[in-house]
Amino acid sequence: MVSVSIAGLFLGLMRLVLFGLSLGLTVISFQAYRKNGSERLQYAFVGFAFISMGVAVTNLNTQLLVAGGVEPGGSFLWFQIAETVPFSVGFAMIYLSLYR
Repeated sequence: MVSVSIAGLFLGLMRLVLFGLSLGLTVISFQAYRKNGSERLQYAFVGFAFISMGVAVTNLNTQLLVAGGVEPGGSFLWFQIAETVPFSVGFAMIYLSLYR
């Protein structure tokens, strides 16, 4: 039987809130891009979309690790790489949107 603590439940709830906020930013940036159509807003939308993907993969990785679905070393490294790439692309796109 799995034991769940109050802190674990709170952390799970906060991760859901974080994912909801990231999706909200993605939707708002998409709406702004559709309304205005500028290249800067397009980069911002793509950036927020990749950051949302990174948040989702981070949550998935944490659940796999906690549930014991993967070992912390070895193959989990590939999951961590898959987690880092969307964040890197997302922040690079936001950087481009602000730089241009």
